[in-house]
Amino acid sequence: MAALGRRLPRPALALLLLLLLAACGFLLLPSLPGATGGGQRLDLRDLLALSVAAAEAGGRRVRAVHEAGSDLQQRSKGQTQEGAEELLTAGDLQSHRCMASLWASTFPGIRVISEEHDEAALDLSEPWDGNIPLEMQEMVPSGQTVAMESVTVWIDPLDATQEYTEGLLSYVTTMVCVAVDGKPVIGVIHKPFSGFTAWALVGHGANVSARDSYDERSPRLIVSRSHAGTVRTFSQKAFGTNVNIIPAGGAGYKVLSLLNLNKADQPDQADAYLHITFIKKWDICAGNAVLSALGGHMTTLDGKDIDYLDSPGNKEGLIASVGLDHLQLVKKVSGLEEVVRKA
Repeated sequence: MAALGRRLPRPALALLLLLLLAACGFLLLPSLPGATGGGQRLDLRDLLALSVAAAEAGGRRVRAVHEAGSDLQQRSKGQTQEGAEELLTAGDLQSHRCMASLWASTFPGIRVISEEHDEAALDLSEPWDGNIPLEMQEMVPSGQTVAMESVTVWIDPLDATQEYTEGLLSYVTTMVCVAVDGKPVIGVIHKPFSGFTAWALVGHGANVSARDSYDERSPRLIVSRSHAGTVRTFSQKAFGTNVNIIPAGGAGYKVLSLLNLNKADQPDQADAYLHITFIKKWDICAGNAVLSALGGHMTTLDGKDIDYLDSPGNKEGLIASVGLDHLQLVKKVSGLEEVVRKA
């Protein structure tokens, strides 16, 4: 210690001041993406930018596998509740590993639920680079934070795998959703074969918008290719015989059909998205967040919000819309609830 009456050197004074501030709780050290520790808070803009980066990185793997040749290494995971074959390809697995690794290396300990699982260890050597696109910087303010323990990240590494194997590539998407306390707040839908990415943060902005008008009397309903006939029968009772049914693959594609997009990015346009059977939440969480950010809705057939806290399945069907009276849609399709229970 310095003798009494002697002045401490400036570096020593600075160090002593820092120690005193820290001891009194006044020193705030900057938190960095990937930092660990109890009570960590995450910036929503960082989570949005990382979601876009993950979806696009996964999309590059999906496209690369398909362009490498005809062998997609496809195999069956079993059957869906509609009896359709549920396929797994090298594109699904490579996209999963890429997307899950990016999240795990950037935010260790964050809860990620992915459609796919395999034995391969995640690559933790390349975390997110922290880049936030200029458009996102201009639209979304920083400093809006959430507790890490409240966050669940839902990943769909390859939506529309059946169509992927059939070469119907416009249906294929990769998706990321961030739910906070079970509510979807960030949605990203990326189309690997066109390069288009839709993103949204509820309450703060989106790079997509709703169309100016929708047909509520005789809406064009976009539905799954696997049960278009069943939906047509019940939709005609609800909306009349002139209802237009659009069969399509992939939940992400169906949500994009409700938005104001050009034909190059989205060939089909619909007024509402209807699904009457069991569906996994990684298929719908991102679309739910995008629609919510635009003032739209995605609910069960009886109008309940879908919870994205843990359970991966939604057994109660769904109806999704933006720019329409969603309550009136729910009333019209309420007769489908019994169909869903029996499915």
